[in-house]
Amino acid sequence: MKNIGQMMKQAQQMQAKMQEMQSKLTEHEATGVSGAGMVQVTLNGKGDLRGIKIDKSVVDPEDVEVLEDLITAAFNDAKAKVEAYMAEQTNAMMGGMKLPPGMKFPF
Repeated sequence: MKNIGQMMKQAQQMQAKMQEMQSKLTEHEATGVSGAGMVQVTLNGKGDLRGIKIDKSVVDPEDVEVLEDLITAAFNDAKAKVEAYMAEQTNAMMGGMKLPPGMKFPF
């Protein structure tokens, strides 16, 4: 019975750490860039869009597809940075304990 009590305490501690990590994610921001910095997209740690900056030189009404591609590339860059940050924070929270392959945290 002592082990079950200890497991429950650890689960509660993990839940508290998870809630703290969730609040940190809303504060963390990552900026993705494309076109040598001419397009920048900023996301918070939860993936919510915080801002877009576009250099005037890439705004061409005759070639909207280039701008669309640059925005997409900058978004994907920012998303990759957010995911790397989340993985780093999750790893730190779990004390180096690895999740099974294919399992993402937070669920």
